[in-house]
Amino acid sequence: MASSGKHGGRSRKLNISSFTTKRKQGEQAGSKSKSSLTVPVIEEENEIIQKKKRKLKEKLKKKKVKAAIKLQAWWRGTLVRRTLLHAALRVWIIQCWWRLTLWKILDKKRRKALIDFSNKQRAIVKIQSLIRMWRIHWRYCQVLSAIYIIQGHWKYHNCQSCSLLRGHCVITTTHLQFHIEIIDH
Repeated sequence: MASSGKHGGRSRKLNISSFTTKRKQGEQAGSKSKSSLTVPVIEEENEIIQKKKRKLKEKLKKKKVKAAIKLQAWWRGTLVRRTLLHAALRVWIIQCWWRLTLWKILDKKRRKALIDFSNKQRAIVKIQSLIRMWRIHWRYCQVLSAIYIIQGHWKYHNCQSCSLLRGHCVITTTHLQFHIEIIDH
């Protein structure tokens, strides 16, 4: 602020200095009463500050504890999930092995059943072919004996025309066809 002359500036200085001197005098005169009042106020302020510091420390401690609890919970969860994953993988490996083992057992049973079936079929076909062969052989033997009988009778029979015998034989599984022709010369 601008002052209007020499006196205006001095008067201001005097006012400020007089205020400070009055204050000092007032403080000295009531120093005993003020000091007794200021000590409890300062102590209360210190207690309030200490309480605030304690509360702040407790809040920080609670935050640290909560953070530690969260971190521990996360770590425990990670360990549990890892353990469960390992257990699930082990179960999966065992299941795969068991399925493969069952498949091999079933494959062996199928092969054995197929081999047994083919052996039975082969045996059945062999028996059927042996029976057919025996029946044909038996019929053939019948035809041969019939031919021998006819030849024997024909040789000893006196034939005036000296004809020739020609025979034709057809053998089937169910019956025997036999044709004899007498050819004259």
